[in-house]
Amino acid sequence: MSDLKYKRILLKLSGEALSSDDGFGIDPLRAEAIAGRVQEVTRVGVEVAIVIGAGNLWRGKQGLDRGMDRGTADYMGMLATVMNALALMDALERAGVMTRVQSAIEMRAVAEPYIRRRAIRHLEKKRVVIFGAGTGNPYFSTDTAAALRAMEIDANVLIKATKVDGVYDADPKKNTQAVRFDHLTYIDLLNRRLEVMDSTAVSLCMENGLPILVLNLWDPDGLERALRGEKVGTLVTG
Repeated sequence: MSDLKYKRILLKLSGEALSSDDGFGIDPLRAEAIAGRVQEVTRVGVEVAIVIGAGNLWRGKQGLDRGMDRGTADYMGMLATVMNALALMDALERAGVMTRVQSAIEMRAVAEPYIRRRAIRHLEKKRVVIFGAGTGNPYFSTDTAAALRAMEIDANVLIKATKVDGVYDADPKKNTQAVRFDHLTYIDLLNRRLEVMDSTAVSLCMENGLPILVLNLWDPDGLERALRGEKVGTLVTG
């Protein structure tokens, strides 16, 4: 454990990470694959907390385009994140990783209420903690929830796990000339409008000096190498 650069992390996953190739629903095989990645890093002593989105189950924009109330759309998204959290919890526990789900919206039959000190205690006991229901408030994204929870639990880094190996100046799937950045400042990320995370989340990290690391979740050993301090993905700092 002494060779680890980051010993407590907040892993931010998109809801689509759990979906099949069409981008919707929950694919148990994908959940198991993510659980395998998390299991690998917990074995080397890293304390892991997770925030997961809900884009695979509900896209609030679709409701807003039809005139839905923003608060209602956001609360539906928060509830969907709890479904994803439970699916990932099940996959992790089947892989032998002790896991707890905490929800910002109370639903005691399926998840613990979010309590900061209890979450930290779970992490100290080497349990993975999955934070569901975002911040519990509409108008805030799961990116912002991830930044907030990362600071509350004193995480060393916020890891944004994606399908690409870092931050590019253009979409690498559409532009073969796109350039990948090894390092960016928070201001660069905001000024370039690179849309890795929303501006509220980036600003929150900037104000509190929390590094953001963007990497490819599906790189077989990328996450573990990054935690040991190797140059993987794109690091965003001050």
